[in-house]
Amino acid sequence: MKNFKEMDEVERKARKLLEERGVTMDDIADLVYFLQSKYHPALEKSECLENIDRVLAKREVQNTILTGIELDILAEQGQIQEPLLRILQQDEGLYGVDEVLALSIVNVYGSIGFTNYGYIDKQKPGILGTLNDKRSGKVHTFLDDIVGAIAAAASSRLAHRAANTE
Repeated sequence: MKNFKEMDEVERKARKLLEERGVTMDDIADLVYFLQSKYHPALEKSECLENIDRVLAKREVQNTILTGIELDILAEQGQIQEPLLRILQQDEGLYGVDEVLALSIVNVYGSIGFTNYGYIDKQKPGILGTLNDKRSGKVHTFLDDIVGAIAAAASSRLAHRAANTE
């Protein structure tokens, strides 16, 4: 894993925000493992973490994290105008902007990322189930999709790299 001091300000902030909102790298690694272990029986968590690291090093991913989490925080604090505030607080099913934003992460690693993302978004394993629990009082309208997209992108990167070495 990359040393925190080696990162620029934007990457450090993006990673810090994920952590502050309750998402660890291990949580995301569990999602990558969930997506890829069936295809790579010898997969180790360290490989998942390495691929997550590479995804998080991309500026467009960092920008998506900063934007989405900021919108979640503003909604949590009631700092967004109605009716958008209510839509974000309830994570309304017909509001698709959160998924569209997350797709900017998935796009980085090709079409396999779309299927990984769609699958994990429907299944909601691990941390995704926790983030979707509305009883917490937190707004994670964007965060759950961003985390799923990071996992899908890391899974795609892992699959592409494995295909080139097998």
